[in-house]
Amino acid sequence: MTARRGAVRTASPRKVLTVGRRVALPVRRVSVLTAVSLLVLLAAGAVATLSLGRLGIALADLPGALTGGAEGKDAFVLERLRGPRLTVAAGTGAALGLSGALFQSVTRNPLGSPDVIGLASGAGAGAAISALFLPDSVPVALGALLGAVLAMTLVYVSTGTGFRDPARLLIAGIGVAAIGTAITQYVVYAMERDRAAVLTAYVNGSLSAGSWTDAATIGLVLLAVAPCAALVSRRLDIGEMGDDIAHALGARPRTTKTVAVVLAIVLSAGAVSVAGPIAFVALTAPQIARRITRLPGPHLTLSALTGAVLLVLADLCAQQSPLFDNLPVGIYTMAVGGAYLGWLLVREWRRGVL
Repeated sequence: MTARRGAVRTASPRKVLTVGRRVALPVRRVSVLTAVSLLVLLAAGAVATLSLGRLGIALADLPGALTGGAEGKDAFVLERLRGPRLTVAAGTGAALGLSGALFQSVTRNPLGSPDVIGLASGAGAGAAISALFLPDSVPVALGALLGAVLAMTLVYVSTGTGFRDPARLLIAGIGVAAIGTAITQYVVYAMERDRAAVLTAYVNGSLSAGSWTDAATIGLVLLAVAPCAALVSRRLDIGEMGDDIAHALGARPRTTKTVAVVLAIVLSAGAVSVAGPIAFVALTAPQIARRITRLPGPHLTLSALTGAVLLVLADLCAQQSPLFDNLPVGIYTMAVGGAYLGWLLVREWRRGVL
């Protein structure tokens, strides 16, 4: 009886939202309700970020401040201190959640995320190298992108099977991540003390220096990549059934995987360039979205919203925690995500996946 109910739910009727002639997005009621709930939670986190604490904007004054009526302290908090930081947190979380969903859909494995397979570490190493050796000629964002591409190339080559074997992907990714971390730590050690302190906060994942320029950077990355992700979402959905079926249905799984990986690399590199390699958001956000809806598919939109909520709430803890003063947000996500990764590894091992 349970299996029958699950089958009915999986095959339940769904509406299709069409954008032009090339984009058709399936829409289910549970997905819409989940998206609305996540947006409400994101709005609550944003209000708390702007209003809590000694420098917070009073709730009664917040609507006026958001509509352009902020003055004095409120203007400083909204325009220079917490407004940019909040925007960068939401955009970075969305980019990481979407990147993780693309990777997990390509690998068909919950461990297939930028954190585990070395993309974030490679991007961090590339950013660190550009900051130390080429500070005037290579922007940090470009260094992060090049580092991410190089890390993924190493993983792809070293597995011998590309991204198809989850176990090999995990082992190769851990090795590449270790190399990237070692390079980053060397750069921190080699830098001058003042510059190294800034870079240390960066490589741990920090939003404290977020600016409107950073917000515009991650916003442009999302605007450029999100439509492309929407174009391949249907093929990724078909790919969940296996390469043979996807090929028979004309989804061209190899091309789709390549495009999805490229999009994921750009998203992760963009996130690293503005906030550093924030750990485990890309790993956990798609899994939370999948478990809430209990529906098949890559869940790209819901993963992006979940990632935004996770990072905004984590940054709220980083700002307001009474025990730690401005601890980098990446340490909070690492603590929660590390425990989740341990549970996930044990679960996959028991299922015989690893």
